[in-house]
Amino acid sequence: MNRLLDKRKLADRVWMYVVDAPRVARKRKAGQFVILRLWEGGERIPLTIADADPVAGTVTLVVQEVGKTTAMMARMNPGDEIRDFVGPLGAPTHIEKVGTVVMVGGGIGIAPAHPIAQAMKQAGNHVISILGGRTKSLVIMEEEMRRASNEVVVVTDDGSYGEKGFVTTVLKRYVEEPGRVNIVVAIGPAVMMKAVSELTRPHGIHTVVSLNTIMVDGTGMCGGCRVSVGGENKFVCVDGPEFDGHLVDFDNMMARQRAYMEEEKEAMAGWQEAGEPGVHECRLKRQFDAELDLHAGSTK
Repeated sequence: MNRLLDKRKLADRVWMYVVDAPRVARKRKAGQFVILRLWEGGERIPLTIADADPVAGTVTLVVQEVGKTTAMMARMNPGDEIRDFVGPLGAPTHIEKVGTVVMVGGGIGIAPAHPIAQAMKQAGNHVISILGGRTKSLVIMEEEMRRASNEVVVVTDDGSYGEKGFVTTVLKRYVEEPGRVNIVVAIGPAVMMKAVSELTRPHGIHTVVSLNTIMVDGTGMCGGCRVSVGGENKFVCVDGPEFDGHLVDFDNMMARQRAYMEEEKEAMAGWQEAGEPGVHECRLKRQFDAELDLHAGSTK
């Protein structure tokens, strides 16, 4: 098991977790992710690595509460244990010196953009980071991104912080300068990544997007994470999570992301009706044992 060492609230329903995971911390590279389970029999969820310290042996995750498991995770405290913590998974970001790299992070997507910005800057690139959020309180990891970038522009939908508008509003200024941008890396909501890709397409600027799809095993066997890229089926967990944004069928991907929305709502509602049991090991064990007893009774 891996122990939660630290926990900090970054925004409404957004938390930063520091996990003791020395083997993952030593091997991870920019762009990779982990899959974790909070308890035996629990849901497997993929989470992108926001940072890691190979010396301290820690991995940092930034997680938004969007379903039952992430809501349960938000109720964990330092000292609690995570049953399974598997990684690093996925193909790492291709890092090389290309010139000017524009990182576009939307909302929670700023977190996985952070290690890529770090690596791109270390490779000698000029890194411009555009950080977007609906409002000021949802712009996360600004200080970390400033350290990992040469320039940072913050933009909010409502104008409460930085410039008023969308990330594409700012990006448009850069891509319209001939030869200014060599590559764009966009991470955030699918609709945002699609808009960024469409903006850079006519300028012929290579655009990389990091996809967050439904995922189960993380090894390419279940097929749940498949996406259409250039007319071919690809698996996000092993072929990605990064792909050429100009080739991704975003409409198909967004439709697949909605496949289990009703089941997710039912799981959350059932958990809340049960009184939102905590995630300390003893409570989880009681919950799991109760589920086992119920299953055993139904098969007798």
